[in-house]
Amino acid sequence: MKRLFRLWFIALTLLRYGVDEVALQGLRHPSVRLLLRVVTFGRRLEAPRGVRLRLALERLGPIFVKFGQVLSTRRDLLPPDIADELARLQDNVPPFPAAMAVAMVEQAFGRPLDAVFASFERTPVASASIAQVHFAVLLDGREVAVKVLRPGMLRVINEDLALLRTLANWVERVSADGKRLRPREVVAEFDKYLHDELDLVREAANAAQLRRNMAGLNLVIVPEMIWDLCTEQVIVMQRMNGVPISQVQRLRDAGVDIKKLARDGVTIFFTQVFRDGFFHADMHPGNILVSLDEASFGRYIALDFGIIGTLTEYDKDYLAQNFIAFFRRNYKRVAELHLESGWVPPGTRIDELEAAIRACCEPHFDKPLKDISLGQVLLRLFQTSRRFNVEIQPQLVLLQKTLLNVEGLGRQLDPDLDLWSTAQPFLERWMNEQIGWRGLWERLKNEAPRYAKLLPELPRLLHHSLSATPQGERRELELLLAEQRRTNRLLIAALIGGAGFLLGLVAAQVMPALAAW
Repeated sequence: MKRLFRLWFIALTLLRYGVDEVALQGLRHPSVRLLLRVVTFGRRLEAPRGVRLRLALERLGPIFVKFGQVLSTRRDLLPPDIADELARLQDNVPPFPAAMAVAMVEQAFGRPLDAVFASFERTPVASASIAQVHFAVLLDGREVAVKVLRPGMLRVINEDLALLRTLANWVERVSADGKRLRPREVVAEFDKYLHDELDLVREAANAAQLRRNMAGLNLVIVPEMIWDLCTEQVIVMQRMNGVPISQVQRLRDAGVDIKKLARDGVTIFFTQVFRDGFFHADMHPGNILVSLDEASFGRYIALDFGIIGTLTEYDKDYLAQNFIAFFRRNYKRVAELHLESGWVPPGTRIDELEAAIRACCEPHFDKPLKDISLGQVLLRLFQTSRRFNVEIQPQLVLLQKTLLNVEGLGRQLDPDLDLWSTAQPFLERWMNEQIGWRGLWERLKNEAPRYAKLLPELPRLLHHSLSATPQGERRELELLLAEQRRTNRLLIAALIGGAGFLLGLVAAQVMPALAAW
């Protein structure tokens, strides 16, 4: 009965805000279209459709707000006006009572509050749809932030997700655009994000990994996790003090170099993406502070690690080659990369895809570099790809959403920020490292432990294989081994020759200096 009442409330709210006009355009069923006209007779809708959808989601509660935030990242599926409006959804939801937060902390640690903290601020410093944060001081005097999951979230989320699946199935059946919009896949993606965020230990692990990755960059600070006080419902971390990055005038008054701050943000993003393949995917201004402490003045402070994007080596190579092809206006190469990736149907004509990409990107190159939006170029590429039935990978959609956030943040700090000129040297250097001697050396180092284990066993394995192989296949293996030995000799000769050449260069520089000395 409770579930039926919730479903009825959702339906009435969607009708009240005219979401049926947003979600069900192109209805295929005349009976459903007629029923909606009867139910909504006399309704007056004045606000734009994106605004109405945002207001409806806010009315339906925190889970639907979070759904709207995730939905806003799927710009490959949504019209720009709806995606832009959904991106405005904020996590400023009413906090739950402090008594409930204290009870959850005590239950998570199995101890009274004063046995863990010297002090605990009852008023939360931040309240979001999934959790809220309280400041506290540990018994040893360390200042910390305590993140507490909203009570009963798992049950509420599972109930609302079941209803969202029902609505998605319905939309897919009655809407002509249902299959293209893939509502069931969107809900499944939302399900994954939510359940990942519900496990706060996962968030703590994300933070720890990001902290290690960024340790040598000296541009961003990631709070340290207090692992003895981290559970699925409550995590405790180092307290961060800084100024919200949106308060630009306050940062400028404090002496922060705003232009450098904008460039540093781009460097952090591309380092996380192309060096580490592990990036903070929720880089909106509410999750970023700037340190004013003397020891770390002007550095970024990252918060909230519930959504992290990951990329494989293949993803990174694909993206880097795409970006470089864009910089060089080599649209044929961009089309070829789509085909090589397998994301375009095999029968797609390269010249047609090339022409579509050229029409998408060429207008941007007529502008000054500082006026070109790399995020918008990538967005247009995704929209163009949809016409050719390209399956956009979820990790790349998440990356595109983060790139838009980073670029918007950078332009807010420095309207003249040239993201292209900042990104191009980074990407070209990364590609050179991948295909040059340095990339080869790094791969050899990574594979060395495996080869060290296999090489002593290789003669026995080869003898066993040859003994168990028919005569014809044995001859082929012997020829293959001979070719492998020849290749190994050539490789060793090349390495020795290269080393000799480098030593010769060094000697040519050092010997005259030694003679003079």
